[in-house]
Amino acid sequence: MRRTVSLTKGLNLNLEGGLTSKESVGKACVGRVAVVPDDFPGFVPKLDVKEGDKVSIGSPLLHDKNDPSVRLVAPAAGVVEAVVRGARRKIERVVIAVDAAECQAETREPFAGADADTVRRALAESGLWAMMRQRPFDVVPNSAVKPKAIMVTAMDTAPLALSLEESVKGKTAELKAGIDVLRTLCSGPIYIGVEKGSSLPDSDGVEMVEFPRLHPAGNAGVQIANIDPVNKGEVVLTLDIVTLVRIGSLALTGKPDWTVEVAVTGSEVERPHVVTAVAGAGMDALVGGNVKVDGRHHRVISGNVLTGVPVGEDGFLRYPYRQVTVIPEGDDADEFMGWASMSPSKMSVSPSFIGRFLRRKFSPDARLNGGRRAMIMSGEYDKVFPMDILPEYLVKAILAKDIDRMEALGIYEVAPEDFALAEYVDPSKLELQKIVREGLDYLRNEV
Repeated sequence: MRRTVSLTKGLNLNLEGGLTSKESVGKACVGRVAVVPDDFPGFVPKLDVKEGDKVSIGSPLLHDKNDPSVRLVAPAAGVVEAVVRGARRKIERVVIAVDAAECQAETREPFAGADADTVRRALAESGLWAMMRQRPFDVVPNSAVKPKAIMVTAMDTAPLALSLEESVKGKTAELKAGIDVLRTLCSGPIYIGVEKGSSLPDSDGVEMVEFPRLHPAGNAGVQIANIDPVNKGEVVLTLDIVTLVRIGSLALTGKPDWTVEVAVTGSEVERPHVVTAVAGAGMDALVGGNVKVDGRHHRVISGNVLTGVPVGEDGFLRYPYRQVTVIPEGDDADEFMGWASMSPSKMSVSPSFIGRFLRRKFSPDARLNGGRRAMIMSGEYDKVFPMDILPEYLVKAILAKDIDRMEALGIYEVAPEDFALAEYVDPSKLELQKIVREGLDYLRNEV
C-alpha cells in the first residue's frame, strides 16, 4: 500500500518552451566536458591530475581533502585540457578534451551482494558517492556516515523539467540492484518519492510515497520533511532515481556509466527536445544551433529557471545534469513603464498584474523587476513553502547568525533549493538561496 502526502502550498510556473514529448533526438557530439567542484557542497577538492594527463571514463580527477576516499571522476575519456583556478588558486573546474574514439573505462569488480564496507568504498571511488547529499547541511556525505533513512526522489517538479521516471524506464534490474546497495548503507527505512498516479513498480523493503505534481514537491527536502523529519544529531541521505539506477548498473557490471538525458528547454530554444550526452558536457554541444536568432540577448542556464546556474553558450552542463533552459536576458528590453508595465504578457503572482489571472504560458526574462530592499515580513514565503517551518523567521535567524534560533526553526531540514520559490515571490528581492547556503555552511563549521 502506497502512502499519499497531500500538499497545498507551492507554485507551478507556466512557462513557454516545454517538452512536447520525451523522444530523444539522438546523441550529442560532445567535444569537451568539465567537472566543477562548486557543484558539490562540503567537498574540499585536491587534484589527482595535471594538464596534459590522459584519463579514462571514471578516472579520478579530484578527491576530498577531508575524506580522501570520496572522489570526483572523469565522465568521458580524453586529455585534461585545463585546470581552471580562480581567486586564491581555488579550483573552479577541470576541463577534459574528449577523445571520441576512446571508450576505455576504469572498471572494477561488480559488488552486488557485497558487504557495507566494500559498497562504500566502491561508491566513493567511482564518484557516485558525491552524487548523494545528506540532511542536515545539504552536503556530500562523509563516506562513513550511518543514516537513519534514505530518501530517493523519482519526480522533478521544477519548471520545464524532464520526467525522472521516463529517464529510468526499462531499467528494472538496475533499479532493484541499486535498492539492494542502499540497504547495505542504512538499517532504517528507504523511501522513494513518486508523482501521484506513478507507474513505477513497488519494490520490496522500500516505501513508495506519492506526492502531487506541485512544485517544490519534487525536492528531497520537502519529501523527507513530510515523511520522516530530520532532527538534530540525525542524518538522512538523499539522491535521485537516476543516480540510484547508475549505482545499480555499477554494482551489476563494474562499469561506470555517465551518460545523461538532458532536456533542452526554454522560450528561446527553437525546438525543445531531449538529447543524450555525458555529465558535464559543453553547452555548445547541447544548444548550439538551436537558440532563436531574434536579436535578443539570451541567458543560457544549466538547470531550471529557479535553481539553475547561468553558464553561457561556452559553459558546461552542471550537476545534477538534467536540464538546460534558455530565456531572454532582458538587458536589451525596451517596454513602456518597464517592470511596472501592466501588460498581460507580464508573469507575476501579484493580483495587481493581469497575467496573474490568465491561463497562458509566459516567456519571462532574467530581469530583477524591482529593487532590493529591507526584508518585508509579508507572509509570501509561507504561501509557497510546504514544510512545517516558518521560512521568514528562519532567514532572519540565519542573517543574525543566531545558531540556537536556526536550530529551533528547522535549519537541519532545509536546503537552498527549498527556498527557490520563496525567492521568486519575495517582494524584497533577497538572494534567499545564497543566504541559506551561507547559513548552512556557517552552522556546519560552528557545531
